[in-house]
Amino acid sequence: MPKSASDSPSLAPSRKLDMQTPPETQVVIDFDDNRAASALVGPYGQNLALIERRLGVVVDSRGNHVTIAGSRDGCDAARRVLETLYAQAVQGHDLDQGEVDGAIRAVLAQGSLFEFDNKTAKPTFETINLRKRPVRARTAAQDSYIRALKRHELTFGIGPAGTGKTWLAVAYAAQLFERKEVDRIILTRPAVEAGERLGFLPGDLKEKVDPYLRPIYDALYDLMDARVVERALQGNEIEIAPLAFMRGRTLTNAVIILDEAQNTTTMQMKMFLTRLGENSRMIVTGDPSQIDLPNGQTSGLAEAVKLLNGVEGIAQVHFKAEDVVRHELVARIVAAYEGLPQKPANAKS
Repeated sequence: MPKSASDSPSLAPSRKLDMQTPPETQVVIDFDDNRAASALVGPYGQNLALIERRLGVVVDSRGNHVTIAGSRDGCDAARRVLETLYAQAVQGHDLDQGEVDGAIRAVLAQGSLFEFDNKTAKPTFETINLRKRPVRARTAAQDSYIRALKRHELTFGIGPAGTGKTWLAVAYAAQLFERKEVDRIILTRPAVEAGERLGFLPGDLKEKVDPYLRPIYDALYDLMDARVVERALQGNEIEIAPLAFMRGRTLTNAVIILDEAQNTTTMQMKMFLTRLGENSRMIVTGDPSQIDLPNGQTSGLAEAVKLLNGVEGIAQVHFKAEDVVRHELVARIVAAYEGLPQKPANAKS
């Protein structure tokens, strides 16, 4: 277990901690597992750099010995983040920047009103447990989203790209499939894309839209073993198809995910929602700011969100720019664009 000491007078001086004004607090942590301690640093020190930027501290790592300098609250938060990540590394989990960001968000959400003990503390954010690896919520909105998925038959995930709407939906579907709580996973998108006229593309409708379904394939292969995915696709236990293929079907014992739902018409959305059968879950994701429908057409997603608000058994989770988890810069880009004057929802640039 890591050992920590605060305000230690015997710290060896280092280049990173050489400040003209001594920091308010210095915390030293010694980690027992050298491999796990090395994983904390990340490639080229990226993980520690992210902690420094987000928490306003200076972190110096030398082997299994880590020194944190900064304000008392900053050092306390950084210590908790490092101890949380260390516990994950000891268990063999990879520590990419997404995991670091999630740990920082979780610690900040917990606040500093209680004494933190990593040995007994439970994560406040929900987890989806898969055979390949666990998937943890990294923001409060993602936490609410996973809770909604577990408690409702129909869940809407609404917000900008990069917030994990589709990825978490696929993760939850994979969990139910692995536990044999459902027989099938069905993933679909409307055949509408910005700047593309599908009629001019070669192949039948499925072949035309298959490239646009690639993000869903990517999520499946990221979350499940490739051989399991291949067998399930061949056996139609996992079906990835355009929305038009859903017409006339009743989907039972399945998780059905509609991605890019902002590009559905009113009739398409109604058609999709009424496919729900016994022992099924339905998840609808979309970004109302990215509507590619022709001028004059109302987005089925926008209309459904208004009509179904407050209906029993239906949950709506709204994500914002601060929930973007892909990359710090992506969040800033989304925030910058959200600050622009808004055009009508279905206007073309």
